[in-house]
Parts: sequence; C-alpha cells; structure tokens
Amino acid sequence: MTIPEVVVKIRTRRPIEGISAVLLPFREDSSIDFDSFSENLLRTSDVGLTPAVNVEFGLVNRLSSDELNEVLDVVRDVLVARPFVAGAIATGTSGDVTDEYRRAVSEIVQNGGTPLPMPSEGMAAMTDSAWVSLFEVLSAEANAILAYEAEPQVTPFGRIQSAEAVRSLMAIPQVVGLRHASLSRRLEWERLGLRDEVRPNFKIYSGNDIALDMVMYGSDYFLSISACAPEAFALRDAHWKNGDARFYELNDLLQSLGMLTFRPPVAAARHSAMQMLRLRGRIGHDSPARGEPSRPKGDIEILTKIIERLDVLLHAGHVHL
Repeated sequence: MTIPEVVVKIRTRRPIEGISAVLLPFREDSSIDFDSFSENLLRTSDVGLTPAVNVEFGLVNRLSSDELNEVLDVVRDVLVARPFVAGAIATGTSGDVTDEYRRAVSEIVQNGGTPLPMPSEGMAAMTDSAWVSLFEVLSAEANAILAYEAEPQVTPFGRIQSAEAVRSLMAIPQVVGLRHASLSRRLEWERLGLRDEVRPNFKIYSGNDIALDMVMYGSDYFLSISACAPEAFALRDAHWKNGDARFYELNDLLQSLGMLTFRPPVAAARHSAMQMLRLRGRIGHDSPARGEPSRPKGDIEILTKIIERLDVLLHAGHVHL
C-alpha cells in the first residue's frame, strides 16, 4: 500500500470500542489473588472498557477447568450483569474438540459473558472450512460470540485464517467480531476492507499491542497491554472521539509501554504487566507464576518513568487515579 492509500482510511471523531484483558494476579503462596483481580475488573469496567478474562493475561492455558470456572464465578458476582468477554478453551490435542468448546461456551453464556473461543492444539489442526463450521456450531450456544486469529508468537497455537474463511465467518450472524492479532498493519487493513465490503457492522478488534494507532483506521481493539492502565486507554479513546490532538501524545506514551512489554520473548509480557501493576499499587506481588518467563528488574526504572509521564497526562485529562 502507498501512504495516500493508507491516509484516506483514517476515520476521525469515531467512537472506539475497547475490550481489555484483566490480568489474573497471584500471591506469594501461588494462590490466585482474587481481591486484586476484582478491583482491577471493576476499574476496567468503570472506565468504559469491556473486561476480558481467561485470555492470555489470565493464563487460560495454565489454569485448571475448576480455576477457570472460579474466575467466571468471581466475574459474575463482581460485575453484576455488566458485559464481559471470557476465553473458552479446549484441551483436546487430537480428534474433534467441538463438544469441548460447546461446553466452555455454554458455561460462559450462563454466567452472562460473551465467549471468545481461544486457539488450541485441536483448533490449529482444523482446515479453514472446519474452523468456520466450528463457529456455525458454537453460534447455536450464544446470541453473540467472538472469533480470534493470531500469530503463534502472540498466543499458543495461534493461526491466521484465509481471507475466504474470514469472509465465511462474517456470514454467521451470531459471530459479531474478530480479534485480529497478525501484527501486520497491511493484513489488518485488508480485514477492515473485507469487513466494509461484506458486513459493515462486524467488528474488527485489533489485537496488535505494538500498533495501538490501528484504531485511527476503523479498528476497535481487544488488547492485553490495556490491562496496565485501562483509564489511560479510555482517555485516549475519548480524545479521538472528541477530535482532541492530545490523543497523539497519550497514544505515543502507551505505545512505548507496549513496545517495552511485548518485546521478545513475548511470553514474558505478562510479567512486564505485573511489574507495572505492582508499581501502580494495583497488585501486591509481581513474581512470575507457574513457570512463566520473567523480565529483568532493570525494566522497573523504565516503567517508573512511563508511569510518571502517564500520571501527568491523566491528571491533565481530569482522570482520577
């Protein structure tokens, strides 16, 4: 694409819909810190973002089925009918995992959430047509469901689907959006073009934590990095809707946080977020849990500088911390 072709895609003063992961923290004894989790869940919802649980920052691939259901119980009780998204996971490695996904999706719907079937080994083995068929089956379990395509470095067993598979997905009424994390601006622009052609009210949620400005071009977002500062993302989004040029300065700062957090190895991004949240007093413990990779302690000095600047911009935007 040429620069003129890209620039004309910018949609100013557009309301942005944000879905934000909520990090699942642990205590020093490795038990889940549901108190801090509940506070961050409410903080995310209170600023106008839709919380997402049991996704990457919720260790969806490392929790037991009992723990995943306990998270849903907490979310249901804390949010009291407010909207949320939850990852549905299948652990089967061979054969048909459809029934496992159906049970997980049904559990989420019963608790009041919108399901997001997460990539799995079983899903990764599907053909494009089988992937679409899976969502045709799952659509019978929910009035609204999201799909997810991602590069493997973003999430375990991630896979980018063909354009024809995405076109077929858009034809399923109950599938209301696609979380897209190819880390490719070009491919995300192509997904937006396909959306505009096939189903204009279909949502493309950018999952690109290192290209936060994709919201300028018509993407909404479903991010992990927003777990570090949901109120900052909400303020940035409000600046865009209001035509306020302060959008750019705040977006640049959040992007610097995203680049630091999601540098290789990407699997250590959760620890970066834990360091950030600990510095902000939003969790009590920031040591990696359950064999997670870690970031160096030297990152804390950089994160502290980002927080200092973030506080200035939030105060300037009249946001109470």
